[in-house]
Amino acid sequence: MPKFCIILIFAGILTFYLFKKMKKIITSKNAPEPIGPYSHAVLANNLLFVSGQVAKNAATGELMIGDIKTEGKQVMENIRAILTEAGMDFTHICKTTIFLKDMNDFAAVNEVYGSYFSGNYPARETVQVSRLPLDVNVEISVTAIKI
Repeated sequence: MPKFCIILIFAGILTFYLFKKMKKIITSKNAPEPIGPYSHAVLANNLLFVSGQVAKNAATGELMIGDIKTEGKQVMENIRAILTEAGMDFTHICKTTIFLKDMNDFAAVNEVYGSYFSGNYPARETVQVSRLPLDVNVEISVTAIKI
């Protein structure tokens, strides 16, 4: 076997071992249970990948839908709970994706979302989708970094 192949195999094994050691599942009892086979978040080195959150109240299990601002606030509070569990806060967020069922809700969700930041806003995209889990109106996922 050529030396180059041996080096590539060794590098792959080393990368797998190091990643496995540096990957941590983050779960918060203050955020609603995932509705599928996924984690609240995964911490890999200093990056936190937070799964999309919907407006489900962790304490009651109730969906907080009806008023889009109330729904957006609950989503952001679920994100806060996960960030806190990972030892982070909204200042650590570097990237956000917002999924809306109706783009006419953009301004209202944007107002709620913006109230959780005080400048140095994360990169973001907002997209309209035809349907979201549990038939909610908004879902938000974030990526955060702790330096």
